[in-house]
Amino acid sequence: MNNTNNNQNPIKNLNEFIQKVDEMKKREKMDLSSDQDLSIAIMNLVSIEEHFFFTGAKLGKPEYYDMIKDVREMRKELLKKIIKEYEGEVWCISKHLLAASMRLMEVGTKQLGMNKKEEAYDLFGKAYNLYSLFWGLNMKLLNVGDIKKIDDKAINKNDTEKKGFMGKLGELVKKAIDCCIE
Repeated sequence: MNNTNNNQNPIKNLNEFIQKVDEMKKREKMDLSSDQDLSIAIMNLVSIEEHFFFTGAKLGKPEYYDMIKDVREMRKELLKKIIKEYEGEVWCISKHLLAASMRLMEVGTKQLGMNKKEEAYDLFGKAYNLYSLFWGLNMKLLNVGDIKKIDDKAINKNDTEKKGFMGKLGELVKKAIDCCIE
């Protein structure tokens, strides 16, 4: 019986993932630590857009709406530095993954401030999962069509740890980004 499966998840192990990142770094002169900083800046630009909207609405001052355009253009320009190629709605999905991750981090921080550690940690975990999904999509290290749920929280039949797809992806992205920071 042949164990080779062409439909296997492309991030089936950490070594393959890191090898792909290393190849991308050589081929595209990729600097993940700078891109990670840039992704955080983009999250904040999305947040600024939201704040201009809500401030304009709450105060009834349309001049705040006018500032959204400039911030949005800057956010789009910077996002292009990370997302060089995309298909379908990956661009928009990416923006929303970053925005949702940022919001969950903020809510988690507020929960932590109210000494609700368990809720905060849960929100931080979810924020990191979304952030990892952003990187997995944009580094083209996963093919969503290849992800198959075999058992609760298992990503394929060889997954014995059963951390789930998001848990695995988060673990792999963390390792790849950590190994790239110099």
